[in-house]
Amino acid sequence: MGQNPGALPARPPAFAGGRGWFWRAAGRSYLRLGGWRIEGALPEVPKCVTIVAPHTSNWDFLLGVALLFALDLRVSWLGKHALFRRPFDGFLRWLGGIPVDRRVRSGVVGACAEAFAEAPSLMLALSPEGTRKGPGGWRTGFYWIAVAAGVPVFPVAFDFDRHRILFLPLFTPTGDLDQDLPKIQALFEGVRGLKDRRRN
Repeated sequence: MGQNPGALPARPPAFAGGRGWFWRAAGRSYLRLGGWRIEGALPEVPKCVTIVAPHTSNWDFLLGVALLFALDLRVSWLGKHALFRRPFDGFLRWLGGIPVDRRVRSGVVGACAEAFAEAPSLMLALSPEGTRKGPGGWRTGFYWIAVAAGVPVFPVAFDFDRHRILFLPLFTPTGDLDQDLPKIQALFEGVRGLKDRRRN
């Protein structure tokens, strides 16, 4: 059953952001003015890798921030290290951003798995597509982080066609990428990003 921005899903205490009423009001106003509704529920688990798709535009980031504010969620996410410069560095880190140098491929999965092991609760959000250039193959880092950390994958879809934010069922990876990835991607079937929508 769908929900409107005035009837938001419950937030597990483990992911409370603690940002205050002003930011909650700002996020809810953004969703309401944009005609967005949320369908589904946040997972009742202390740790998960959240994947958000499709990723076709910078507007995805703004929608994601509005969602975090509206639900007062504490979420960590990986971003290009080049973005974490003054005057934006402090703000991006406050939003949960962790700078990553994509030129250095080794160690990211292990570092994330270690962070999961050390934290009592952690929701790490990633874009499996890793690009705004359009449809294509998914990057699999999110999958191997989940496998290494022993946590489920929480799929979230931004459907610009019908202005829905979909909280999809948790997926527990088996370690068999070839079997699991098509199943995860199938959860996003019929969902169109902003640029996907404009092409039709």
